[in-house]
Amino acid sequence: MQRDLTHGSIVWGLISFSLPLVAGNLLQQLYNIVDTWVVGRFLGNVALAAVGSAFSLMTLLTSLLLGLCMGSGVVFSQLYGAGSVERMKSALFNAFVMIALLALALTGLSYAFLPQLIALLRIPAEAIADITDYLQVIFSGIVWVFLYNYLAAVLRSVGNSLAPLLFLLISTVVNIVLDLLFVLGFGWGVSGAAGATVIAQALSAIGIAAYFLLRHRALCPSRKHMRIDAPLLRRIAGMSILTSVQQSIMNFGILMVQSLVNSFGIATMAAFAAGVKIDAFAYSPAQDFANGFATFVAQNAGAGNIQRVRRGIATAAALSLLFCLVVSLLVFVFATPLLTLFIDPGETAILAIGQGYLRTEGMFYVGIGLLFLLYAIYRGLERAGMSVVLTVISLGLRVAIAYAFAPAFGVMAIWLAIPIGWFIADAVGLAGLSRALRHASSSSGKSPND
Repeated sequence: MQRDLTHGSIVWGLISFSLPLVAGNLLQQLYNIVDTWVVGRFLGNVALAAVGSAFSLMTLLTSLLLGLCMGSGVVFSQLYGAGSVERMKSALFNAFVMIALLALALTGLSYAFLPQLIALLRIPAEAIADITDYLQVIFSGIVWVFLYNYLAAVLRSVGNSLAPLLFLLISTVVNIVLDLLFVLGFGWGVSGAAGATVIAQALSAIGIAAYFLLRHRALCPSRKHMRIDAPLLRRIAGMSILTSVQQSIMNFGILMVQSLVNSFGIATMAAFAAGVKIDAFAYSPAQDFANGFATFVAQNAGAGNIQRVRRGIATAAALSLLFCLVVSLLVFVFATPLLTLFIDPGETAILAIGQGYLRTEGMFYVGIGLLFLLYAIYRGLERAGMSVVLTVISLGLRVAIAYAFAPAFGVMAIWLAIPIGWFIADAVGLAGLSRALRHASSSSGKSPND
């Protein structure tokens, strides 16, 4: 199924397109949560701390590929919105070659520099064996992460957000079953949890590839499209690399915060690992809604319909901010029961740290919800450089404030640094929004092949 977002109801179009994205990421978060639950409840706090740190590292590494896929998807959406399907097929081939080569390189480098990556995280000695075992398995899934996310970006660029969800659903069920089997049944420890995730990733990638080849043959590049198109490749690379840089900066900042958290010991690491999982699950719908909105912006910008983009911004902001307010209230009220999904209720010290994290950051989800929308708008308008600027502001301030004040004020300085970074980046993004829309309006008469 393909959906043209340049016509029809904005509210219904945004909701119907974004709901599968939201559901898909919630499923992805679910199998991350299952990993954390199994490890935390059955392998102990040291293993939980190790897997939590490994998750931060893998998020950084895979964000390079996710950014490339997301950036390419904007170009695909603009070409589709402009009605230039032949040009889009050439873009699909060029983007695939570029990102596939980088995925293979990233896999090799990850294995080659594994000791240095672990040292960067400042892992306590008792957790090094667990994180090493986990990462040695999980790195083998990087190529599957690329393939799934590349094809998901292609399908979403033409308005099909349902198919990626279906394959994520299958892989989530498989991951949960294998987690329980490998860890509880076979006793394979953290390596078993990692193996379950890699197998699930492979299934989702192979499934979506088969679906694309069978159901979207009209989008498949033919022999005439399979050549390097230098101008088109530069356009894709420019957009993709900037988006990848933005995603990488975001996750590198998170990794730096993780490193600082690790310096406070195993209890803080375990609390943070559980809190981050809850956090990500809570606000990921706002992020996925924004990613769907980026496709809306890109298709309408490609069609030259900037007034519809403006109306869409107002609608998306109202929907996203309302959601964030509701979720903030729920996380604040239910912080303790949520944490006990991963942490034994008897671990009162760990629970207290986790409560401080969730109730501090959870009050300010409107800040990250607005920031996700700003990222989407600038990306959809092919102004990914501004997304990089906002990310540098948000994450740079977070890291600077945390490292400056945590030695004197403890972990609360780390927790407060996060929303401070969000809101200052929001202010900068809003200040530049009118100019970006005016520029897009003045450029909307360009040829689809430009």
